[in-house]
Amino acid sequence: MSNPSTQDISSLIGVSLPYLRRYARALTGHQDTGDRYAAATLEAIIADPGSFNVSGDDPQSAAKVALFRAFHAIWSTSGMPVDASGETGLAARAQAHMSRLTTNSREALLLNSIEGFSIPQVAEIMQVDTGEAEELVETAVSEMNDAIAGKVMIIEDEAIIAMDLEGIVAEMGHQITGVARTEDGAIALAEREDFDLLLSDIQLADHSSGIDAVNKILGKKGDRPVIFITAFPERLLTGQGPEPAFLISKPYTEKQVRSAVSQAMFFASTETLRG
Repeated sequence: MSNPSTQDISSLIGVSLPYLRRYARALTGHQDTGDRYAAATLEAIIADPGSFNVSGDDPQSAAKVALFRAFHAIWSTSGMPVDASGETGLAARAQAHMSRLTTNSREALLLNSIEGFSIPQVAEIMQVDTGEAEELVETAVSEMNDAIAGKVMIIEDEAIIAMDLEGIVAEMGHQITGVARTEDGAIALAEREDFDLLLSDIQLADHSSGIDAVNKILGKKGDRPVIFITAFPERLLTGQGPEPAFLISKPYTEKQVRSAVSQAMFFASTETLRG
């Protein structure tokens, strides 16, 4: 399927579009900005369907790579701007951090660790050789881990998962302020212990909402970076209302957690959701 029809293109892109939007938001730190880049990508493909080449035994996987490759053509052409003008607080500090990263390293890390692309696929998307793609990922991990350490609060009702997250985050050099299993418990913990980052499940032990807990906590404590964890990311990446910039799918890998924590601490995105 090297030259899919317009209908085929629409079907193939539809499956991967929520993940492109997630990536674009994590890359830019803002939902609206990320969505503008995603929309520009779709417009470019519509204008030149022949550029959307899909081949191989797995058309859907190839289509996802092609979609992200089209995005990167636009992203790189725009100069991947880092501009703190008009930004304040966390957003301004995030942009300042971004300006010090090795060019393309953050993109490579997000593609590999959060979106799950292999190093060869990252190389194809970014139009670099495999060795350079691997080096970019390693550089990003090193630069981000060295940049910021802080206090992390975990909201997770499953004890085994909570212990696993505690171990991963602690090994990264961050301090765990505590673990909450319910919305009320999370709000109480946040009042007792200050934090720099929230790592939260969506569905909690008493059927309360991690989304509600996070929004109430941030309403009292002010802007902090947030990472949501869910088994159903597609339910949150709908384009309807606010969406999280950092979203980890269950089952997760240690690399995904490490990458998301480093990204969120470094970039300090605080997009939240309606419960």
